Amino acid sequence: MQPQPSQHDPHGQRNPYGPGPSYAPGAPTQDPRAQLASGVDQFMTGVNAWMAAGVGVTGIAAYAVSQSDALLQTLFTGGMRWVLLLAPLIFVMIFASRIQSMKPGTAIGVFLAFSAVMGVSLAPIFLIYTGASLASTFAITAVTYGALALWGYTTKRDLSGMGKFLFMGLIGLIVSGIVMVLMTSVFHQQISPLFFMVRAMIGVLIFAGLTAYDTQKIKQIYLMRGGGGNLAILGALELYLDFINLFLFLLRLFGGSRD
Repeated sequence: MQPQPSQHDPHGQRNPYGPGPSYAPGAPTQDPRAQLASGVDQFMTGVNAWMAAGVGVTGIAAYAVSQSDALLQTLFTGGMRWVLLLAPLIFVMIFASRIQSMKPGTAIGVFLAFSAVMGVSLAPIFLIYTGASLASTFAITAVTYGALALWGYTTKRDLSGMGKFLFMGLIGLIVSGIVMVLMTSVFHQQISPLFFMVRAMIGVLIFAGLTAYDTQKIKQIYLMRGGGGNLAILGALELYLDFINLFLFLLRLFGGSRD
């Protein structure tokens, strides 16, 4: 049997998934399946590490802004509140469409900048909810996210069929959110608390599903194409949005108000 080319064999093909795990000293070959599994594990660990970094930047930015009355007054009154409301959405749409053409360092910098902008827009949650409810909801979100991401990573079930339904649900959430803003800010109409609760429950279900679905999708893209083209940062962006939205909808369900 002809031996397989090694990782550094100039006449072989380089393994796009990185070096595999080491076995006993002097072992002539490595199990390709073990190499592949090791590469996937390392890649997904990196994706989630960048996601966590983004969440950390968002939390720091939100807390810092919430501590300045002058900043809050400037940013969340008049026309600036509309800028902050729309800025994260516009930012992420432009970023996602151009990320593949960016240099890795640029993509990382833009991702962290987006996370900071998102944090600024979320600063009022520190004024609306108690610190204890923010901490407990964040813990619930982290555990829920971790369980769903692990399931999406390990399940043999094809979750691609969920994608269309989750996307339609996401569009419904966006449209209903815009209607809510128009009803309260432009037409000064009161919205039933029951509507907020139902919408929050639907939001939790949608972003719980997206966490598992996106995790599996990112893993499959890596298996098919390797980790080039800033896939790690693109994956981190998708999972970051899942985490943040899951947290916000859980907060609306379980968060304790300061009033």
